[in-house]
Amino acid sequence: MPSRQTKKAKNPPKTKEQPKAIKGVKKQKRESKPKNTPLAREYTFNVHRAVMGMQFKKRAPKAIKELRKFAQKQMHTVDVRIDTAVNQFLWSKGIRMPPNKIRVRFSRRKNEDEDAKEEMYTLVSFIPATNFHGLKTVIADESGDAAPK
Repeated sequence: MPSRQTKKAKNPPKTKEQPKAIKGVKKQKRESKPKNTPLAREYTFNVHRAVMGMQFKKRAPKAIKELRKFAQKQMHTVDVRIDTAVNQFLWSKGIRMPPNKIRVRFSRRKNEDEDAKEEMYTLVSFIPATNFHGLKTVIADESGDAAPK
């Protein structure tokens, strides 16, 4: 009776190998853009993901907090100012059921206050959208013209 040994695989699974560094050649670093220049981007923010599992009476306030946190992360500013139109849209269906998605423009601007702690701030403004299908993050200039990223 033959022994029950497992057969070895003839061809082991292929793994993606990293190219080896060549001696004396430095690796190119990706240039980062300065974080103190004015910039505007358009995003689709998924509110449903932010408030899922939250109790009803905390959903709209949580949506505002998560939008602020998302803006801080994307635009690298601590000071985030939310426009009243964004606030009204998030509260339009009440505290319990904020809309599932919202299209917003993040504008990083210079702080005009001389005694301000931060050099830049982010303004979050509302962009009306009926259909979110196929919308992507867009880099826009301050005048409102948008070009896809």
